Amino acid sequence: MNFISLLPVLYGLGAAIAWGAGDFAGGLAARRSNALAVVFNAEWVGLVGVVIIAVTLGEPAMTTSAWLIAMLAGIFGSFGLIVLYKSMADGQMSIAAPISALLAASLPVAVGSFSQGLPGPATLLGFFLALVAVWFISAGEGGQLGLKIEDWKVLRLPFLSGIGFGLYFILMHQAGQDSTLWPLAASRSGGLALMLSYALFKRPSLRLARPVWPIVAVNATLDVSANGFYVLASQVGRLDVASVLGSLYPGLTVLLAWLILKERIHLWQWLGIGLALAAIGLIAL
Repeated sequence: MNFISLLPVLYGLGAAIAWGAGDFAGGLAARRSNALAVVFNAEWVGLVGVVIIAVTLGEPAMTTSAWLIAMLAGIFGSFGLIVLYKSMADGQMSIAAPISALLAASLPVAVGSFSQGLPGPATLLGFFLALVAVWFISAGEGGQLGLKIEDWKVLRLPFLSGIGFGLYFILMHQAGQDSTLWPLAASRSGGLALMLSYALFKRPSLRLARPVWPIVAVNATLDVSANGFYVLASQVGRLDVASVLGSLYPGLTVLLAWLILKERIHLWQWLGIGLALAAIGLIAL
């Protein structure tokens, strides 16, 4: 296997690492402020940064249709984020995260298999292990897996969130085939428009305390980097490979919480991290 054939895997892992670290930074910022304010401000900070870089590097402009598709992707992605936070705020974090991530990865797998054909047996097995790994890594604070009967009543929001993220993956794959930076700007502008509409309707506070701004800046930088890696993975490889590898981001979030915040990692989560590593190896074959 040559380096070129490994590029989709490397870019997909880059997206997972950046998303995982970005979520960790976003979680720290949300503890000192509120989640919507963190996401909103990270959105516009990232947008400004991407536009400056794109103009400086002189990247050619996208077509109008690609710009609109990327904006729609950003709207779906931000919708998924808002719904996910709402679900977590309702006290179903241990259910919301894995359900959302599983559906977000499964939709592109279905679309990729239909449009690009089924991948090889090793890759399919890697996809399966990756999906199981996401579920295990997202085990609740008590290290427990599975759903109780009453939990099925609260799956609506996690499902909606996962659909939003899955549509983001699919649409960004389409919008980012001929350009890298401008699709990121377009998607963030679409997400920002949705956030502003939501803020005008709900009237939440979007202000951040001064000590929180450096963390938000790190979150914005990592999130933009993750989206950039995902677009690159989509350009050089299959939609399903980029999406499944990108969806492994909870693993790094958990590891960073263990290393920095000294949070406990449960047995199921260690097993999930091990399965994620095995999945990466199979997908890279």
